Amino acid sequence: MAALSGAALVLAGLLALAAIASGNTEGDILYRQRQELKDINNVLTSWDPTLVNPCTWFHVTCNSDNSVVRVDLGNASLSGSLVPELGQMVNLQYLELFGNNISGPIPATLGNLTRLVSLGLYNNRLTGMIPASLGNIGTLRFLRLNGNKLTGGIPASLGNLTKLQTLELQENMLTGMVPLDVLSLVLFGDLTELNVAKNSLAGTVKSSKTRVATIIQDTLKTTR
Repeated sequence: MAALSGAALVLAGLLALAAIASGNTEGDILYRQRQELKDINNVLTSWDPTLVNPCTWFHVTCNSDNSVVRVDLGNASLSGSLVPELGQMVNLQYLELFGNNISGPIPATLGNLTRLVSLGLYNNRLTGMIPASLGNIGTLRFLRLNGNKLTGGIPASLGNLTKLQTLELQENMLTGMVPLDVLSLVLFGDLTELNVAKNSLAGTVKSSKTRVATIIQDTLKTTR
């Protein structure tokens, strides 16, 4: 019995150390992100890498295991670029960086955030293509990339996001056609808000099942 209790204590200790190590890793990643950003309003001054974990930092929310689940930095007048290491924050559910002056590409590594519910990068100055890897985030419900300078086509892989409710890609520089895989989410998935206006796409789409059904039929005709 005593041996069993001792084993339980050891296991509890190992779990605690694992939680601390996870917190330290996430703190390192977020501090790395802080170093890449210009913070004119000093909203990131609490991001102190010497602390055990980042759970006491402003704009950061953790779960009961002291792992980061939310980063909320909308409308914070931040500029700079996103670091690929953000894709290592495997428990992250909300990444909200909208309404800043963040530039550069969207890291493809964000596709590793397989617990992400909302990715809000709208109204920034992001460039490059929408990473196809975002189609790996099966938990994603809200994807807002509008108001940037994104180019290229809309990845067909976004059609894998069967839980997606909102997809906002308007006011970019996207080209090509809206993939049928994505359009089908309105008819057969949970997608109720789809906006791709003010791009260089062939045709426009509204959040109407009737409208999307018509577009799908027209698209099929042109591909036969």
